[in-house]
Amino acid sequence: MAEAKNVYTVADLKNWAEVAVDLDLPARFSVFGDPVDHSRSPQMHNPGLKAAGVGSQYVRFHILPQELNDALEALKEAGFIGTNITIPHKGAVFEAVDDMTEVARRIGAINTVAINGDQLIGHNTDAPGMKRAIREEFSIDLADLRIMLIGAGGGAGKAAAVQCAMDQCERLVLVNRTVEKAKALAEDLDDLFVDPDKLEGPADRLVAIPWEEKAMERELDQIDLIINATSVGMKRTDPEVVPSHLIRPHHLVYDMVYAPARTRLMADAEAAGARAANGLGMLLWQGALSFEFWQNEEAPAEAMRKGLLASLNE
Repeated sequence: MAEAKNVYTVADLKNWAEVAVDLDLPARFSVFGDPVDHSRSPQMHNPGLKAAGVGSQYVRFHILPQELNDALEALKEAGFIGTNITIPHKGAVFEAVDDMTEVARRIGAINTVAINGDQLIGHNTDAPGMKRAIREEFSIDLADLRIMLIGAGGGAGKAAAVQCAMDQCERLVLVNRTVEKAKALAEDLDDLFVDPDKLEGPADRLVAIPWEEKAMERELDQIDLIINATSVGMKRTDPEVVPSHLIRPHHLVYDMVYAPARTRLMADAEAAGARAANGLGMLLWQGALSFEFWQNEEAPAEAMRKGLLASLNE
C-alpha cells in the first residue's frame, strides 16, 4: 500500500479509481486550490479523521480556475464526501453549487462543499470559525460586544463582518483604507441591525470609517473587541495596525495573522494591559466546522489542533 501524493491534479481525479487503488486509506475529503501545496489542511484533518475513527483520508488537489467545474463533477464520481475550497476558487464555486447556507450566501464566498447524493452544498466556515475562536480565547460571545473590524474591504474582513452582524453584536465599526468599500459593506449588512428589542437603529450600531488615526480614536474608547482582518503584521517591518497609544486595558484584540505567533499588534495590546490572541484558533475552527458539516458529528478538535501545531513546527 502507498501513501498519498503531496498534491494531485484534475487528471488524477478523473482517473481516481486507478490512481488511488494502492492508497493506505481511501481519500474521501480534499482541498482545491491554485496553488495548494502550502495548505496545512491535510495535517489538520487527517489526525482528526483518525481520532474520529473515520477510515478515510484528506488530500490536496491543484485545480486551475478553468478546471473547477470538471473537478467538482469528478469529485462526485470518485465518491468523495466533501472538499475545502481555497484561493482562487472561493467566489467561483458560488456559481457551481446547488445550494448553500445563509452565511455563505451573505458572504458571497464558499470555503467548504459537501456532496449530498448528486447535490453540491456550499458553506463558509471562516466566519463561524472566527466566532468559535473568539469564544474560546476570551469566553465571550460576539452578541455582547462592540466591535471594531479593521480590513473590512477584504474577503476575511467581509466574512468576519457578516458573522458579527448575524450574531447581532452591540455595535460594529468597519474600518478600511478605501472607506467606500467599508460603506458598501455596511449597506449590505444594514438589515441585520434592525432589531425591535434594541432602541438603537442601524445608524447607531453600524458605521464605516477610514483607516486613519483620528477616525479610529473617536471610536476606540467605546469598543470592546478589535479584530485585525488584514495581513498587516506578517512582516516585522509592517506598520502599526492600531496606534499603540490608543489601545486600552479593557480591549480584547484578535489578530487573524497567526505567523508570527506573536504579532506587533498583540505585543502592543499586551503592553497596554489588554488581552490578545492570534488567528490560529480561527484556522483550527474553520477546519473543525468543515468536518462537522461533512460528518454531522462533533469534530475531534484537540486532535486537529495537535496536527496543526505540529505542521507549524515542521
